[in-house]
Amino acid sequence: MPGAQELPSTIARSSKKAQRTWIKAHDSAVETYGEGQRSHRTAYAALKHSFEKVGDHWEPKEEKGPSDEQAARSTPKRGRTAGGVDANASKQHLYELAKKLDVPGRSSMTKEQLVEALQKANNRKTAKARS
Repeated sequence: MPGAQELPSTIARSSKKAQRTWIKAHDSAVETYGEGQRSHRTAYAALKHSFEKVGDHWEPKEEKGPSDEQAARSTPKRGRTAGGVDANASKQHLYELAKKLDVPGRSSMTKEQLVEALQKANNRKTAKARS
């Protein structure tokens, strides 16, 4: 099925460029791997290279590149990802996003805690947008 018909809601609420990135990567992955989870994971990996999840949508990253240790691997293994949060961004950038999403306690958080708090805030915003 073409990526445009399978577009996740968080990407549908994002810029046209984010949508094009996901659709193009998804459709290419379907040709290579067939329909299914692997095609979706590949499309998200391509999206995360240039975009980061902020609340219930995706925004361009300040710098392109892998968003976490998992994405930096040439052959990803099973494991945790940062869920669209650019874990490789500076602590200041993560703090600014936490401020934008009104994350409580952000001023005393470590970088790792900010990443985790942003993941939770993003998940809440996405769930709220769906309902």
